[in-house]
Amino acid sequence: MSLFSLFCLVLVSQLMAGFSSSIPPPSYGDHLSVLSIDGGGIRGIIPASVLDYLDKALKAKDPTTSLAHYFDVISGTSTGGLMTAMLAAPDSPDSNQPLFTPSEVVKFYKKYGPEILKSRPWYDPNKCPKYDGVFLRNITRQILKDTRLNQTLTNVVIPSFDEKKINPVVFSNFKLKTETYLNAKLSDICLATSAAPTFLPPHQFVNDGVEFDMIDGAMAANNPAMVAVSEVIQHTDEEKEILLLSLGTGTTKSSKLNGIFDGVCQIGWLINSIDVVSEALYSTNMIHYYLATVFPGLLPQDNYLRIEEYNLDPSLEAMDDASPKNMDKLEKTGKNLLNQNVFRININSFAPVQLNQTNAQALDRFAEKLYAERQLRLKRKSMEMGGRPFIGTVKAKSNRISAT
Repeated sequence: MSLFSLFCLVLVSQLMAGFSSSIPPPSYGDHLSVLSIDGGGIRGIIPASVLDYLDKALKAKDPTTSLAHYFDVISGTSTGGLMTAMLAAPDSPDSNQPLFTPSEVVKFYKKYGPEILKSRPWYDPNKCPKYDGVFLRNITRQILKDTRLNQTLTNVVIPSFDEKKINPVVFSNFKLKTETYLNAKLSDICLATSAAPTFLPPHQFVNDGVEFDMIDGAMAANNPAMVAVSEVIQHTDEEKEILLLSLGTGTTKSSKLNGIFDGVCQIGWLINSIDVVSEALYSTNMIHYYLATVFPGLLPQDNYLRIEEYNLDPSLEAMDDASPKNMDKLEKTGKNLLNQNVFRININSFAPVQLNQTNAQALDRFAEKLYAERQLRLKRKSMEMGGRPFIGTVKAKSNRISAT
């Protein structure tokens, strides 16, 4: 084999290794990146549409990468939890590419939403919950197969709630070293976090000898941003600045508890689950969880981006309207949101304050930070492993092989 052929072979192998590698650990960088996606049923189309913009912005810089190659943590509740699994699960056992891109997530919702949220037939004696959950269970198991939490391309954090133990449960890669029973199948985790009371049945399963009786993660944290950040701070030794992108599913000015007390099913569930409601409303366990995050310090403002539609059209408020017309409107809402100005919540008045940049501009800046962080980590890791720049490493390997 000629030296030139050998050089090409080593070069290709190095490049392919770089293409298939996930994000190096935070120890090689300056920041720790977190993506958080709220719950909201079919309104998950809104954050998925926003993420599609970010995904394309990052692919313009490096077409071989996905969101899982830039975020150290992807977190989601309910529909956001399902999206988290789709973005973080590998598309095959030995692959380093995700199961879905954000644009494919939107297509998934629009294709299967009507079946997932298909009302029971009039002759079905069971009227509660509103949907039997059979199709959601089948399609979730079909796409995620036997993939487990420890097999994701990056760390995921997905909250749920055990209605028998009256306790929040946080499925997190960070916890697996000590809480091995949490290494459940992603399909079970998704069904657990999306089991919205009165809409879908609870999800029971057993993993590693532990029984779970789970309902919607929104009972613990509909916005999982604090949960994700707390996981990072509690379970990593890295003293890095946190880059946090938090995506909402839209809220109307007049929405109050999203109509949870409307209807016979809701009233019946509330009467029989008063202990669950009490814990969810007062969140005694979650308060302790949040305190672990609050005390270490606050995030630099430039590192935190929250994108939310604070004036959602009331006609789009329903979490379970999977009609083609409504889903098209939700996708349009997500795209239009990109052209709106960024809002930041005033922590004194709790009113959104408009900033002087659009969400698209803010995402472009966020993409620059994510890309720069990844490149920095790859460079530092390469230097540590080879002790020299990439070309020097290739030449050294070529010299060693040609000498044998």
